[in-house]
Amino acid sequence: MQQNETSQETSTEDEIDLRDMLKVIHKRRGLIAIIFFIVLLLAIIANFTMTPQYTASSNVLIERNQGTQGLDASQPYGGDPDFLETQSAIIKSLNVARRIVNDLDLTGKYHKFFFKNESTPSFVDNLKKGLRSQIKAITGFMGSHDNLDASQLVRLSAESGIATSLSEEDILANQLSHELQIAPIRNTKIVTISYTFKNPLLAKMITDAAVTAYKDEMMEIKLAAANYSLKWMTDKAEEEKTKLEDSERTLQKYMKANGLVRVEESIAVNPQRMGEFVLQLSRAEAQRKETEAVLAQIRKAGENSDQLEKVPIFADSLVLKDMRVNIYKAKQKQKELSKKYGSRHPQMIQAKDELAVLYNERQFEIQRIIDSTKNTYSLAKSQEQDIRDLLTSAKNEAINSSEKYIQYTSLKRKVESNQMFYDTLQENIKKTGITDQSQAVNIWVVKQAEVPSAPSQPNTKKLLALGTVLGLALGFGMAFVLEFLDNTVKTESELEKKYGRTVLGTVEIVNQKKQHIETFLKDHPLSPFAESYRLICSGLLLSSAETPPKKILVTSMDQAEGKTTTAINIARILSQDNKKVLLLDCDMRKPTTHICMDMENESGLSDYLTGNTAELNVQNVDGENLLLVTSGPKPPNPAELLASEKMKHLLAELGEKYDFVILDSPPVQAVSDSLALTARVDGTIVVVRYGRTSFDRLNVGMKKMKDIKAHILGFVLNAFKQEEGRSYYASYSSYYTDDPEGNKPADKKESKG
Repeated sequence: MQQNETSQETSTEDEIDLRDMLKVIHKRRGLIAIIFFIVLLLAIIANFTMTPQYTASSNVLIERNQGTQGLDASQPYGGDPDFLETQSAIIKSLNVARRIVNDLDLTGKYHKFFFKNESTPSFVDNLKKGLRSQIKAITGFMGSHDNLDASQLVRLSAESGIATSLSEEDILANQLSHELQIAPIRNTKIVTISYTFKNPLLAKMITDAAVTAYKDEMMEIKLAAANYSLKWMTDKAEEEKTKLEDSERTLQKYMKANGLVRVEESIAVNPQRMGEFVLQLSRAEAQRKETEAVLAQIRKAGENSDQLEKVPIFADSLVLKDMRVNIYKAKQKQKELSKKYGSRHPQMIQAKDELAVLYNERQFEIQRIIDSTKNTYSLAKSQEQDIRDLLTSAKNEAINSSEKYIQYTSLKRKVESNQMFYDTLQENIKKTGITDQSQAVNIWVVKQAEVPSAPSQPNTKKLLALGTVLGLALGFGMAFVLEFLDNTVKTESELEKKYGRTVLGTVEIVNQKKQHIETFLKDHPLSPFAESYRLICSGLLLSSAETPPKKILVTSMDQAEGKTTTAINIARILSQDNKKVLLLDCDMRKPTTHICMDMENESGLSDYLTGNTAELNVQNVDGENLLLVTSGPKPPNPAELLASEKMKHLLAELGEKYDFVILDSPPVQAVSDSLALTARVDGTIVVVRYGRTSFDRLNVGMKKMKDIKAHILGFVLNAFKQEEGRSYYASYSSYYTDDPEGNKPADKKESKG
């Protein structure tokens, strides 16, 4: 069950995402259509303005000679993965291109096809050329050849003074090397050589000439390599023979001068001697350090005999061990005698003398061990230095021998290298068929080039298909980018999800050209527009668990979002149930309620709060069960008046007197008037205009209201456009047939509130 529910939720989310995407496409359909037709038009223009190009191609089998040395016949191209790339580079090389130019006499016989006479172009020519270049740059379908390229290169090279040595042959060869197309056929040894040009016959001739020039170039490379190799090896052999003789004489002379008859044995003995010296030195150092450590312990103990006997060398001495036993026995004897005799008794005196003698003997033995240790340390230190001197002498001798051996080895290696190189050259010179060995490539023409019967460019179908795909992609991409950058409120779900507040209702926009928003609800009480406000009022009446809010503040984030119209229409709907409803205009800075209701504003709320009038001027709205208090003359301090105690008492009195008091207040972001009133009312309605109120502004305003703990009843999504999203009242269009005008909201401008 849980898996089924999860899958259903996922499918629902996917459907919602797809629906949102379709809404974006439907909303931006005009922009998508414009971009699509512009790109398609450019593709069509490109199709008619581009010069037709013809492509001739020839298939050539290129195979490495399996008899060449060092090749693995079981692997393609002898195990060389870059073989075809190398041959393709040779075909497109300047040498091959120069052969084509010379073989076909392209700069002479066919000069007019590549070089046009420079003349002043007309305005139409310039316009056509500029349009063609722009279209080619946008569509990416650049022609393989421009008639003026070669002539322009000649003129530019002459004017710049940098490449004045370039001839027409060089410039045209460079152009051909870039325009020749080489394409290996997959899983074969066949390569397709093709050339595209405005003249189909010349395209075929240049393709055939490219194959012939490639063969000639490979043959020349083969012959040149063979002749050069033979000449080089012969000259090199004579040179190496002389080097070999000289190196042998130099080696013999060096061995004689340094007495290196058995140099290898001498080099082998030196490391063995040095190893023995190193071992002896290591032992001497260990003995010296050991003795030095004992002396350090002796110095640390000082003259304290008890501390000295704790040192291992004293603790291990058998003589001292016996003395310690005797001293212990003497002490025990003296202790037993002290129990019987006094300190002056002869036996006590004798016991003390014996103990003193033992102490002196122990001190003598300790001093003897100390002197012996010092002598051992001096001897070990001297022996270590002697061995170190011997090791240094052996190192110097080894270094001298090593230097001689290095020189000897270098001379010997040079002799061996010269001998090997000389023998190799002699062997290669004696070989026959060296020319065949250097020929590594076999070339066969599998398919001759033919004169193309139809142009290869422009490809009308491909160009139009690309224009269609590119136009749609750009159109859809631009539509979604603009939608992503649009940070305004579009749906109820966005508001509820982001702020956790109820959306009381959605009001669709009214056709302002045909109807007046101020009187639309009054003139069409059965329209979907009126029904939307009835739903809003129903939500207000059900917003509290016990009693519905009586004093209701209507505000918005910015001006022109429809707060005044919303306040008026809510008041009208509430007054239709025989309720006493008072509409109070608290916007003393830019009041518009009296204009919408076609009432006078000579005296109003500001007069009462400033004390200019003793009683509040309450006006009856003609033809309606509705009372209105206008804002009155503009005061210099509207925020202070609305935050005053008098305003607080006034709202309390009005709440007792009337069933509902609807307050129209200034925008939250513009001034602080609304924030001062939120604490004096039962609840606040925030009007949000579809497609205009941004989430950035709404976040700031909602934070201000949250900071003062305002009781927000919910949102009203105003000026909703039915054709750009879901219509909550589309199903009612056939139901409200009693509306004499049959009006329903449309996507037009709405008056500012």
